Amino acid sequence: MTAFSRRRFIAALLFGCALLLGQPQAARAMHISEGVLPFGWVLLWFCLAVPFLALGLRRLKEASKTDLSYKPLAGFMAAAIFIISCIPVPVPVVGSCAHPCGTAISAILLGPAASVVVAAVALMIQALFLAHGGLSTLGANIVSMGVAGSFTGFVVFKLLRSCGARLAVAGFAAGVAADWATYLTTSLIMALALKGSTPFTPLFLKISAAFVPTQIPLGIVEGAMTAGVVVLLARKRPDLLVKMRVLKANEASL
Repeated sequence: MTAFSRRRFIAALLFGCALLLGQPQAARAMHISEGVLPFGWVLLWFCLAVPFLALGLRRLKEASKTDLSYKPLAGFMAAAIFIISCIPVPVPVVGSCAHPCGTAISAILLGPAASVVVAAVALMIQALFLAHGGLSTLGANIVSMGVAGSFTGFVVFKLLRSCGARLAVAGFAAGVAADWATYLTTSLIMALALKGSTPFTPLFLKISAAFVPTQIPLGIVEGAMTAGVVVLLARKRPDLLVKMRVLKANEASL
């Protein structure tokens, strides 16, 4: 990354943060808030998140040995996910909002394991400084946005590309799938923790339905955003996509 590119990125990041800090805080978002989950579920989701984080850190370490640009790209993606997942989108319920995730892009470029790590970094910063999510629910949020979003988006992208789908089509489907997988996993986590003696399925459906008005269009928007990023990189920086094994050398112009 050149000095001019770094300056442009820093300026964009500061501008984005200024806009975000000026937004009114929402009462509910896709991130699970502090104090919502009982201790047992908090512990369970942290235990499930740790192996994926360990795998991602190992992937970052190994990739950085052979590619000096891998860590800077991971840092850039962490900043991008931080900004994208902080964008509040009003839900048709007073005082609530949802947001896109951005994990499909990082999973496509870095791989799903490393994407879990960059999502975890973004989630931790949001919890510490923006009260977006919580520290006790960090494990659950990593599982929903980092693990479910990253691996779903990556698998959908790779499957469609292996079937001959164009880059834009595969990127769009990956973005949609990652977003919807995140909100379904969040609904699952919430329903498991809050069901008590009530049946699980009706509660899960109610929580899922609460996200539908925003997450269906948000998923489509995120799909378009993911497709736009990969297509733009294919046109401007095909060498990067080849190096990250997103494209083969003979596909760089597709």
